[in-house]
This record gives sequence, C-alpha cells and structure tokens, in this order.
Amino acid sequence: MSDIDHVICVSHTSKENTVLRASLDPLQVSVIPNAVVAADFRPNPSAREAGKIIASRLVYRKGVDLMVAVIPCICAQFKDVNFLIAGDGPKRTDLEQMQDKHGLQDRVKLLGAVDHARVRDVLVRGHIFLNTSLTEAFCIAIVEAACCGLLVVSTRVGGVPEVLPEDMVLFAEPDEKGGCHLESTLGRYEQPSQPDRCNVLDQDLVSSLSRAIETIRTDAPNPLRFHQRVKDMYSWSDVAERTEMVYDTIMTDPHLSLVERLQRYHECGVYAGILACMIVALDYLIWLFLEWLLPREDIDVSPAFNHDVFLEICQKKITTRNDNEIKQGTHEPKGASI
Repeated sequence: MSDIDHVICVSHTSKENTVLRASLDPLQVSVIPNAVVAADFRPNPSAREAGKIIASRLVYRKGVDLMVAVIPCICAQFKDVNFLIAGDGPKRTDLEQMQDKHGLQDRVKLLGAVDHARVRDVLVRGHIFLNTSLTEAFCIAIVEAACCGLLVVSTRVGGVPEVLPEDMVLFAEPDEKGGCHLESTLGRYEQPSQPDRCNVLDQDLVSSLSRAIETIRTDAPNPLRFHQRVKDMYSWSDVAERTEMVYDTIMTDPHLSLVERLQRYHECGVYAGILACMIVALDYLIWLFLEWLLPREDIDVSPAFNHDVFLEICQKKITTRNDNEIKQGTHEPKGASI
C-alpha cells in the first residue's frame, strides 16, 4: 500500500487499523460505509414467530463458541424463547453437539446455508438478531437485520459500534469482576449471576439477550420505523456519490515520478524495500517496452459516459414495465428510483 493514492475503509475503526499498519497519512484514507437495498429487506410483522432469535454464519470468526455457550443459558432462563440459526460452516458440529447435550433440538433450529435472496424471509421470522462476532470491520448482517425490524444484540468489536444508533442495538462487554455490563440508551440492566457454565463474556451476552427479550415483551420497537431509519442511513446511491468524489479528488492530484515511487517502496524495510524497488523498476521497463510496441496515440479513447441518456433509458424501461403490470392487473403502486 506504499504506492496508493487513496484508501477507502468501511468504518473509522478500520481506518485507524489501516493507517497504523500501513503507515499511511490519515488524510489519504476516507471512510465510506457499506449499504443495503432497503427494498429487499422490508419488515413483515405478520411473519414473526413468538420468541424467535436469529443468528447466522457458523465459522470461528463469527463467535460460534460464544453462541454455543449462551444459547443453553437463555433457553434455561426463558422457556418460550427459541433460536433460528441460518448459515453453514465448520462450527456447525459444535452447535449440533450443544443441541444433543442440552436436549434443544426442538428449540434451536439449524437451517443450513441460505441463499442471499432468502435471507430476508428468514430474518422477518424473528424479533432479535444475535451477532457474536469476534472481529468485524463493519458487519452488514446487523444492518440487514435492523432493516427487517429486528432488535440487534452484538458483541462490541471492531467497527460494529459505528453501524447502528444505540437504541437499535445492545452491546455486550466483558466485566473484569465477572459481573454484567450492558450499555444502551434503552437503559442499564444488571442480570443476576448465571450458572457456572457461563464465563464472564458469556454472562454479559446472556445479560444483553435477556434485556432484549424483556424489551420485546414490554416495549417492542416498531419494525417499520427501524426499516425507515436504516433506509435513510444507508443507500448505495449515497455510497456511489461519495466514492465518485474520492476518485474525482485523486484524479486532480499530481502523479508521482518513478523516483518518488521508489522512495516510498524503499521505506517498506531493509530487504523488503529493496525487493519492492527491483520489482517496480522491472515493471517500469516492461511498461516502456509496451509503450514503444503499441503507443497510446494508436489506442482508441473510450467516450465519456452520458449519465443523462442512461437515466432516460432507465425511466423509459420503468414506465414500460409499470404499464405492462397495470395491463396485467399485477401492478402495485410504488415509487421508482435510480
């Protein structure tokens, strides 16, 4: 990354890590989050099943070990709460063993791998989304869950605290004294001590989930309001505009000379820097040869993309599609945006 013009990270935490690890100027790094197509994650309150908690991705990085420890605690404490786990991975065996050990086959359903097109259908079946990730730069899964109207419970790791407002997510944090520490604008909550099988962090997750369950029972958030807020916060159109601004900015910056580039690479280390300089020099010689073999003057230049014509074509297609749906009697009034 020594020779880059600019870096785009999905969270400020990711930016800090990138700046430190790559020794970059913070001004060279922008933060542009991911987004979701809100229309693909519409809430459906009528599809909700009582006491359902949704979780996903059965790999170590997603904290399945924490999930395995927490689920029996919650099931023992709340007899009417069930878990729906979508996704597959090498840690599925651990969940199956947990089911057998605690007799939770009827309360913990493993759906296996789910196509992205069906993720929304799974999410709308629950009230709470549990994220036990050990590391995350952004976590698009909790955005999709909140967009479907679910209250999120998550470990406070990486860039996750930046993703959603605190009234839409409850965070679990370990307490050195073994107690339970929960932060949320929903209020502070102290959970009584759990069985010995729950370690410090497990207790905190149990506390967070318990608080979320009580919130759903007494003052459940409006799923449609959650959906609208996520829609307002995250838009691919906004991401595209911000990304375009970054590209426009770096296109106006002066290009580095070969000597300046070699100086950057040389700072990578005594041996790595020399090796990088040799590779760049060889790459430069190859470029000179190709420039001589096929001069840039002989290459056709692509015309500038006409956005106005593109938008006009899209609007015509949308109008034609809506007219056809009206004729067939299948059209539902809805706004169209590009």
